[in-house]
Amino acid sequence: MKRVLIAGINGAMGQKVVNLVNHLDGFSVAAGLGLNLHDGQQAQLRVSKETKLYASLDEIDDHVADVWVDFTAPQAVYPDVKYALTHGMKTIVGTTGLTDEQEADLQKVAKDNGLGGLIAPNFGMSAVLLMKFAKEAAAYFPDVEIIEMHHADKKDAPSGTALSTAKLIAENRQPHESAPHTLETMKNVRGGDYQGIRIHSVRLPGYIAHEQVLFGGKGEALTIRQDSFDRESFMSGVAVALQKVDRLDELVVGLENIL
Repeated sequence: MKRVLIAGINGAMGQKVVNLVNHLDGFSVAAGLGLNLHDGQQAQLRVSKETKLYASLDEIDDHVADVWVDFTAPQAVYPDVKYALTHGMKTIVGTTGLTDEQEADLQKVAKDNGLGGLIAPNFGMSAVLLMKFAKEAAAYFPDVEIIEMHHADKKDAPSGTALSTAKLIAENRQPHESAPHTLETMKNVRGGDYQGIRIHSVRLPGYIAHEQVLFGGKGEALTIRQDSFDRESFMSGVAVALQKVDRLDELVVGLENIL
């Protein structure tokens, strides 16, 4: 039985992971980490009485779990995952907000400790396919912008999915910037800039996670869009990650790399 620690267990995504693990053969929720957690909340969080609950990293018992699943916050994910990797736990990371430098450091920590894991900006299959299709299209349409739309409580912008999409597009086209001489009469109205790719972030109530990639060419345009209407849509990807994490001997970035 693989023991799972869920960081962010009392959040919306954390509770979806609890339900997934509770119904996944060969796995159990051994522990949970979250703000203001304490013993006695097990029933509220739908975990067994034996599940350990922690409010901070320094409370966590040694050898409490085999796998660390992280759905926390941008400011917490880096120290969380570093802690997990230095304490013998393979990691599955769904929290966005890590910088390229932090990802590289965590990959080194994983290698130094002989552990594998996954960092995924999105666990939804539609998002993984959107990124794949956008990378392919970039070879033919170098003029592109990205619009990502998320719920009002999302802490980081742009989303990890939008930034990953931009990185993949940049890999498959010559350096290029569309409309470089546009005069901005309002600061940042053209959005963020990743290697000439403009990224626009929308934060509104009622949304979950949505992205569209707009390509423009002479006399034609191509739009690729994906929509996640329920957080349950991410759980198929988390299940794949849990089932395959033991086969990983390095910290991999992107769900598409283990499918």
